[in-house]
Amino acid sequence: MRLVTAAELNQVLDVRSVMERLRSAFRDDIASPRRTVHHVESSLGPDEPGAGDLMLMPAWVRGTARAGDMSGRRGYIGVKVQSVFPDNRSHGVPALTGVYVLMSGRTGEPLGLIDAPTLTHWRTAAASALAASYLARQDCERLLMVGAGSLAPHMIRAFAAIRPICNVLIWNRTAETAERLAKKLDRPDFRVGATTDLEGAVKGADIICTATASTAPLIRGEWLSPGAHVDCVGGYLPDMREVDDAVLSRARIFVDTRPGALSEAGDIMGPLEAGVITVEDIAADLYELTRGERAGRRYHDQITLFKSVGVALEDLATATLAFERT
Repeated sequence: MRLVTAAELNQVLDVRSVMERLRSAFRDDIASPRRTVHHVESSLGPDEPGAGDLMLMPAWVRGTARAGDMSGRRGYIGVKVQSVFPDNRSHGVPALTGVYVLMSGRTGEPLGLIDAPTLTHWRTAAASALAASYLARQDCERLLMVGAGSLAPHMIRAFAAIRPICNVLIWNRTAETAERLAKKLDRPDFRVGATTDLEGAVKGADIICTATASTAPLIRGEWLSPGAHVDCVGGYLPDMREVDDAVLSRARIFVDTRPGALSEAGDIMGPLEAGVITVEDIAADLYELTRGERAGRRYHDQITLFKSVGVALEDLATATLAFERT
């Protein structure tokens, strides 16, 4: 069994290759059951620091793969075992940890053990880039990154790979964190800065990407400029919110998968429960966009929103690409 480290993933993967592998995966016949999330109580007690979530995400290629698909004739099975322990940050340990197990779809034997956090970063960013290829205006130059965690650099690079992004602002609750990331990414031909003016940054952005664990809306619909694209990847539980109801009211709404959005995404579930939107207001998911069954952006000034909670086929597609390249 081969071990694929974070460093190897960063060496062999690139945004466009992962994005195209995801596009193929959403078109193919891949079983991708909903993730199972178990809340793990702290060993110190149910209400003590140290509690977290354990997530299991399996996927496999069904039947005989068609020629040229994401897995070829061989076929694969994969499962991600991932934990999210928010209090880890106070101890200098990453909040997101885990492994991805890749197995043969023919025999079930383990083939590879892959670093899950880095794999997740790559597939999450590539999925948003894939969605933006259908939803964001071709002339997008200004990106606002809301959140400065480990996922943020991947999101910034992903959007810059598919649109002519040349001006990036980063906002974070802790301003110093945003400033450190901006300094790390800034270069003469790709300006990256930090801001404490969230409202002003939203008003001036072509693409707004949120990657936080917020439980209260950060982005207000009244701030959005015509033609803006909003990409929400942070919230993965029903009690998490990154945008307010007005954002949903103003935007044409897209999701990675309908089942995931309707059962896990607080940014979709909240407005649905409040009657702000209906299920019919979800224009399409990535299955429908990649298969040409539904249209993306319809006109230049339309506001679009993509809500992602993640789906296991994205992990499988990215893992197979990395495994084949190492």
